[in-house]
Amino acid sequence: MNYRHAFHAGNFADVVKHVVLARILAYLGRKDAAYRVIDTHAGAGLYDLTGDEARRTGEWEGGIGAVLRARFSPAVTELLAPWLDAVRAVNPSAADDAALAASLSRYPGSPLIAQALTRPQDRLLLCETQPGVRAALEESVGRDARAKVLATDGWQALSAYVPPKERRGVVLVDPPFEEPGEFHRLAQGLAEAHKRWAGGIYLLWYPIKDVRAVDAFRREIERAGIPKTLNIQFDLRAVRQADTMTGCGLIVVNPPFTLAEELRTVLGALAPALATDGAGRVRVGWLTPERGSGAP
Repeated sequence: MNYRHAFHAGNFADVVKHVVLARILAYLGRKDAAYRVIDTHAGAGLYDLTGDEARRTGEWEGGIGAVLRARFSPAVTELLAPWLDAVRAVNPSAADDAALAASLSRYPGSPLIAQALTRPQDRLLLCETQPGVRAALEESVGRDARAKVLATDGWQALSAYVPPKERRGVVLVDPPFEEPGEFHRLAQGLAEAHKRWAGGIYLLWYPIKDVRAVDAFRREIERAGIPKTLNIQFDLRAVRQADTMTGCGLIVVNPPFTLAEELRTVLGALAPALATDGAGRVRVGWLTPERGSGAP
């Protein structure tokens, strides 16, 4: 695969994905019982925003950079805090967010966000097949006994490591979408994993670029009939551009009961800060509600 996330680290899609992940982990941490995070396509873990890749695109400026420069209500600030605390932790020299916006040099991927928000009793399983990227991931997580880095293919991980022994946790599936059929593999992988672990939280990220492919993917998820499936759609601009990722989405199975309302609040506040034309849009709704209930 040619995909290099270093070009895109900290962009609007990372912001949306990581805010949602952080809210889920904050909820799981409310109970003392241990949980596990399974990241099927983990990446390098930590990204250098001063490196050649990030400087060539500058995407992070319109993502995490825009968030740090914006002002939010106290309620939104509180909802953003778990994710932003993880960002601050890898940029410790900044005195405040204004200084951080001017001096930001590193951005944490999902493994480091999970590492920052999990507790001593929790565990992380991080899958990465590319040797160079996996070596960077191992260096990023360091000597943390809670975290295990594996060379397992992410799609195989959905069958090999589900369910975890803790029987609590979240599976993050964030493939690079470089190969044909990734949407189908994503839907199929979710359906198979859900048969083995119906009570787990599944968080699936997808790009919004080919609208017909996205619509077909959502219909496939709906046909699977998995209850409690939430869809989150974030559009960066009002008008789509052909062959350009102008938005992203997340499927969440078994979301915390607080999540939908939290995301309407926090992503609704992020939309104008991240939108390229001031017309960002957020949709949070159920693909399939809980069995025995009507649509919320």
